[in-house]
Amino acid sequence: MANDWSESELLEEVVAAPRRAWVPLPDLCVIERPGWLQIVTPSFRTGGFNEVSLTQVADDEADAAIDAAIAEYRRLGIAFRWPVAPGSRPHDLAERLTRRGLVASMVRGMARSTADPPRAPAGAVVEQVDERSADQFTSVMAEGWASDAGELAAVQAAIFSQPERSHRLFLARWDGEPAAVASYVAFPRSAYLLGGVTLPRFRGKGLYRALVAARMRDAAARGLTLATSQAREGSSAPILERMGFRTVCSFPIFRG
Repeated sequence: MANDWSESELLEEVVAAPRRAWVPLPDLCVIERPGWLQIVTPSFRTGGFNEVSLTQVADDEADAAIDAAIAEYRRLGIAFRWPVAPGSRPHDLAERLTRRGLVASMVRGMARSTADPPRAPAGAVVEQVDERSADQFTSVMAEGWASDAGELAAVQAAIFSQPERSHRLFLARWDGEPAAVASYVAFPRSAYLLGGVTLPRFRGKGLYRALVAARMRDAAARGLTLATSQAREGSSAPILERMGFRTVCSFPIFRG
């Protein structure tokens, strides 16, 4: 458990740090001002890298800010996310987004010490992805998330072009076949786990757990003592809970 972290420190790592988990794609635009953080990536049309990740706006300014952001994404024809995390303002932000037709799903901000990672199941082989296995990683992720492989390949290329990479990618094999993928972002104090998906024909074999364990071991080797995740209520959150992660907060993420 993360018992040596205060609640405010955990919230910082679980909610605030992941706001900057993006990959520096060539056309990624960061819109930042006091109380507002937004990213727009026109080339990434099917989800991800398009998000209003921080909203702390006065009540009388909120509608104009919301409408302008939604209009820009819709003008570009790209999917986007809008988390309503603890500290978001106005307090009725979720209701305002719902009225504009955005659809919410619940996530849990979760955390666990990287010490003593759970044991990987027998039969799962996990490797860190490099340029030689990037195509296999992309293929599994595209199939697992029903995403555009071309967009994902551009992300992997941007990651591998960085001299000191904060993003680490992992591929799990079953009987030698690429079966599941995941990644994490190394922040100064924590490892943010994201992107885990297992292909349907390989589910139930513990590959997701194996990828969590591999990322925790890698993060611990880098001196990071805390692993975090924003996990979906209906899928990964219960698995992480069984692996010793505890829920720090719960909040909706809207999609449009």
